Amino acid sequence: MGFNFASAWEAVADAIPDGEALIAGDVHRSWATYEDRAARVAAALRAAGVGARDNVGLCLFNGNEYLEAQFGAMKERCSPFNVNYRYTAEELHDLLDDADARAVFFSAELVDRFSEIHDALGDVALFVQVGADGEVPAWAVGYEALIESHQPASRIEREPDDLWLLFTGGTTGRPKGVMWPHEQMVGTMANTYAGMKMSLPQTVDEVVARVHDIHARGYVTRQLAAAPLMHGTAGIAALSTHTQGGAVICLASHSLDADELWACVARDRATHLTIVGDAFSRPMVDALDAAAARGRPYDLSSIFLIMSSGVMWSAPMKAALLDHNPGMKLLDSLGSSEGAGFAAKLEGSSEQASTARFKLGPNTRVLTEDGRDVTPGSGERGRLALAGPLPIGYYNDPEKSAETWPEIDGVRYSIPGDWATVETDGSIVLLGRGSVCINTGGEKVYPEEVEEALKLVDAVIDTNVVGVPDERWGQAITAVVELAEGADLHEDQLKAAVREHLADYKAPKHWVEVPKLLRAPNGKSDYRWALATAKEALGLD
Repeated sequence: MGFNFASAWEAVADAIPDGEALIAGDVHRSWATYEDRAARVAAALRAAGVGARDNVGLCLFNGNEYLEAQFGAMKERCSPFNVNYRYTAEELHDLLDDADARAVFFSAELVDRFSEIHDALGDVALFVQVGADGEVPAWAVGYEALIESHQPASRIEREPDDLWLLFTGGTTGRPKGVMWPHEQMVGTMANTYAGMKMSLPQTVDEVVARVHDIHARGYVTRQLAAAPLMHGTAGIAALSTHTQGGAVICLASHSLDADELWACVARDRATHLTIVGDAFSRPMVDALDAAAARGRPYDLSSIFLIMSSGVMWSAPMKAALLDHNPGMKLLDSLGSSEGAGFAAKLEGSSEQASTARFKLGPNTRVLTEDGRDVTPGSGERGRLALAGPLPIGYYNDPEKSAETWPEIDGVRYSIPGDWATVETDGSIVLLGRGSVCINTGGEKVYPEEVEEALKLVDAVIDTNVVGVPDERWGQAITAVVELAEGADLHEDQLKAAVREHLADYKAPKHWVEVPKLLRAPNGKSDYRWALATAKEALGLD
């Protein structure tokens, strides 16, 4: 039998029962307790008639319960999937209906939204409310009551093609469920094991052998999920951490509190942090600066690696983090829900920190629209194409699956739409996602490259760049900007800053200042919101 996460983690629990697996605030759970509680979740699913290949939604804030419910679903060969807790009742209904959800775990804070839609989700056999167990609606069961009322389910045989479903953010269109077989997802973790001078485990016995070796060497990962677990960056990191026999740490807050984060790092001795670009690192740096100014800097000595994926992570923010802890490493990973390991950059010096410059992964190509490899140094733009361990497609969408994972020269690739150029030395410069590319006067401009230039201005806290309708240009480049408190910048100053780094035609023609830039909880840009905000401010339909 090939690799399966649930079977692997059961074996880990048997091998290191007293080792820490979950930490959330003051609650620490051993591997034995983690496995026991997940087995009780599995028993509840089994009793409700939810089993192999059924989809189980997790509409939960970060916490031990998220990971227990996910493990429990995997035990029954169900496919757990992430649900964005910021969705409205209507959006939740549409996603859960599209996903054919058979069970849903939801945070108590969201009960009003689920009260509106539970009747319309007739295929859902089990609603489980996490938190506030004393006030559970009649149509649901409280999580702790469910745990207490079920004995651990017996272990079963599983398959390597059992699925972990990862829904895309939906910030530019309807969310799509990416189907990751367990054996393919673990395949994306080869570089992690290679960094520890180990081969990728293929069987349960090999997983256990690696865990014993990792513990003997003192490499045990304590992964602080600063980003939401329902985002791929933290979600995949958690899968990897538990497969190594490590512990996943969750913050008590439901939104980023940088002081809480750094206090947690010091208290729980986190070795790894998962964040999402500047949306996380900027307040983290501000908190470090403030603590240092008070003469009480945070203890960062336990941190080995901070990893970001999915969005731009600017050079100034990287450099500022490294200035506070020169001994740690920063991993800027270029990946997506549709494929992990397109490219990466590992940095450990503030002097060398850069933005959107990556080294291609061994299975990655940059292809022109007619299928040629981009010539290094040519200035040609191409789309990133990744081979290797891949998802099998989008859930219930074979047409888009064929578009995103085409076969080229007999090899299947993931091509989600990220554009880049290739430098003479073979490194790539990421331009951005084609779906949000702006066509202005016949020229293609990628929002991320303009955003990168703007973020080099000290007074710019955050920005999104969009294209608004324009009679002359087709689309006019427009920057939605959040400025530092008290900042007094004029449009001509911002334009000049952009023109220092980019061609003149890439400079925004309109500027919209907002008190706070709205981002998705995973830190990604919400371009739909930015475009609507820009159009409203400019009086456009």
